[in-house]
Amino acid sequence: MGDGDGDGWTRCEQGHKHWGRYGASGLLPYHRDQDGVIHVLLQKRGAWGLGGGKWGMFGGANHSHEDPITGAIRETGEESSFDASDADLVGTRTEDHGGWAFTSVVASVPEMVTVRGISFETRRAAWVPVDDVGSLKLFAPFAGTWPILREALFEVVLIVDAANVVGARAEHGWWRDRAGANARLRDDLAVLAEGVTDLPSVPVPYDTVYPIIVQVVEGAARSVSSSDWVEVSPASGSGDDHIVELVAGVGPGEKALVITADRELKTRVAAAGGAVAGPRWLLSRLGRPD
Repeated sequence: MGDGDGDGWTRCEQGHKHWGRYGASGLLPYHRDQDGVIHVLLQKRGAWGLGGGKWGMFGGANHSHEDPITGAIRETGEESSFDASDADLVGTRTEDHGGWAFTSVVASVPEMVTVRGISFETRRAAWVPVDDVGSLKLFAPFAGTWPILREALFEVVLIVDAANVVGARAEHGWWRDRAGANARLRDDLAVLAEGVTDLPSVPVPYDTVYPIIVQVVEGAARSVSSSDWVEVSPASGSGDDHIVELVAGVGPGEKALVITADRELKTRVAAAGGAVAGPRWLLSRLGRPD
């Protein structure tokens, strides 16, 4: 079926009437400025439609052939001049009503560019400080979700203790080619950029998180380079010391999760404000068996 096949009304198993035959999704871009103030991009809906004159996310009905992220970005582009090409996907949260679902797609942006409405569905677009959102007349579904989304405006930094994980992986002969074993781990970590579910230790209000992935290497593995999806961070000395420094240095809009089984490092990471998960959790999500 072609574009536009999702437009139409349907009822969920709870008996509610919803727009979007295949569900719907919305995009919530946010920007944190140098003073730590967060602004979110909101749409004032056109007066003619559902929730007319109220504020909420850009979004709408998904088509049968697209996922909620694609749908949210497409709908935003159809309703506004916002360009999502510079946005970093942070996480998604889905509200399932049974037979119909709405997915909130959250993304961070490096700057607040001017955004204008380009369709009759948009009366106005504005970057709104998070403290001011509650004072607006909000579209009812967004009003119900906003208290949760407000607490979700941060990125997860997944820091991998590569020496520990490679050892736990126990590939045959890995100790003779530590650089090669670390390069293979780097390549396999890229799958996490497609989204991580059931994130341990870090309380996030997302169903799926899209983390910043950092692989810490040391010794003979320091020659391994970064890839498009994984930042390889070589330790000049102790890998554990380097990991603790990374945790202590995460920004105000980030939360660190370290993958390691080292007991002493776990204690140090917790003291630095980070969370910890073991290699088994990570390896179960990679393409290669542990």
